[in-house]
Amino acid sequence: MTRVAVLTGGSTPERDVAFAGAAQVVAALRGLAYHVTVVDTTAGALSAAEEARLLVPSVGREPPDPAVLARLAAQELGPTLVTLPTVRDAELVFPVLHGQQGEGGALQALLDLAGIPYAGSGPLGSALAMDKDVAKRLFRAGGVPTVDWCLWPASPETVARLGLPFVVKPVNVGSSVGLTIVRDRDRLPAAVALAREFDDEVMLERFVPGREFTVGILGDRALAVGEIIPQHEIFDYECKYTPGMTQEIFPAEIPNPLADRLRGLALTAHAALKLRDFSRVDFRVTAEGEISCLEVNTLPGLTRTSLLPQSAAAVGIAFPALCDTICELALARSRRGNKVPS
Repeated sequence: MTRVAVLTGGSTPERDVAFAGAAQVVAALRGLAYHVTVVDTTAGALSAAEEARLLVPSVGREPPDPAVLARLAAQELGPTLVTLPTVRDAELVFPVLHGQQGEGGALQALLDLAGIPYAGSGPLGSALAMDKDVAKRLFRAGGVPTVDWCLWPASPETVARLGLPFVVKPVNVGSSVGLTIVRDRDRLPAAVALAREFDDEVMLERFVPGREFTVGILGDRALAVGEIIPQHEIFDYECKYTPGMTQEIFPAEIPNPLADRLRGLALTAHAALKLRDFSRVDFRVTAEGEISCLEVNTLPGLTRTSLLPQSAAAVGIAFPALCDTICELALARSRRGNKVPS
């Protein structure tokens, strides 16, 4: 029976999303006879009672209060995480974490240094994808189209070149947390202030109207293309995690050439960022057919409303099989010796 430690929780704005995904992953792996323990990176190994309280499949309409997250951040276990027996003795770590602490590469580097195998991308790929500015530079270098952007602060001339409307968002935060569409330049200071509640780095990105699509990646395979039709103008936090707020169509009802193009670009983006095992790549397509890659998620959501599981299901991969495949990809890499000795 393979020993798996599921790392979840954390102190990012996506803490609740992580717990909701972990609820699904833990149930799936235990159903497949893995020996699973659960570790909150702010509190350590969870008891059965704590699992029942924290691992709930639903996510609230708003992210946790920043003051609460600040208190949790002070409790992060940091390097001592790998000294916990449930982590140290695991045959595999399965991160179900989001945001800088889980996806930014530091956790992955720590696990590598401790010689502990884990699922998902390594330190470099995780860091490249987490930084939306760097990721977009690599997209363009690799031939993946993406819309114009700039980092804030920026000159009035640079902002003017983006044109209105534009999107203001944190550079290193996911789930559309802290994101604002700015249609009036007078709203820019407030939008920047909101984004800075969640990250020190802020970017402005030209807003592209159109249809939104997503493609799951598993191993070296692009899964089904899905279309996302939120009730709000953008696929924001509430639409992502509130059942009924978004229509998600898998497979997307689009011509085969467009679907093939999106799958090909998804694989190219995945490779450009040096990712492995699994990811999810998001696109927007204008009425004229112009494709723009929005971002790549190295630890995409695994909640009951998340997109990677739907992308996999549309090609016949049920959720337990998805989790099992992710584990097998990582365990195979470990057996080949692709880890740093302790």
